[in-house]
Parts: sequence; structure tokens; C-alpha cells
Amino acid sequence: MTSYPEEAVRLQGYGEMTLRTAIATLMAQPAERRSDAAIFRVRDASRFTPGEIAALASDWGIRPVGDSRREARPWTDIVRGMAREAPLSSLMVAFLLGVLAARR
Repeated sequence: MTSYPEEAVRLQGYGEMTLRTAIATLMAQPAERRSDAAIFRVRDASRFTPGEIAALASDWGIRPVGDSRREARPWTDIVRGMAREAPLSSLMVAFLLGVLAARR
């Protein structure tokens, strides 16, 4: 059966959305959660097979996210990146909020 990117589908646990959005959402999940999820067509309630989902993702250039444990960056790198991009006033407010929270 032909599938269109804007076709209405239901992603188990997330609700109704377009097929492209459902596949992108599914591919952003870790592999173990991805294997348990299901996508159903709204019009006839038929289920997409894992092979169909993988083929559509490949055709549309949607790559699965790797295992987060292997690709995880240390939290210090994440915080440094956020601090580099934040304006000084936001950093000052965040610091003062941190001081107030630490005093409690």
C-alpha cells in the first residue's frame, strides 16, 4: 500500500500525527523502545510493519538515533555549551536562583 508523508496515522503512546512526524518521533527513540512501538493508519487501522517503517525512514532520509549510552556527552560539556551561548544577564539570574535554592 502506498504511503504519503502527510498521511494521518496514530503512533502508539503519542496520538495522531502525520506519517513523517510519527517516523521521525519513532526514530528518535532508543532501539529498545523503537522495537515495541506501533504506527497505525487512521483510515483503516492497519499497522505498519517494522520493515515498512525502516524503508520509509530510509527513503525520507530519517536516521535512527544511536544508543544514547554510547553517544552521550559528559554533562559538563553540555553545560559549558549552554553557558557559552547564553547572554550574561541570563547567566546572572541563573546564578542568583542557584544561590537562593542552595540556601533553602
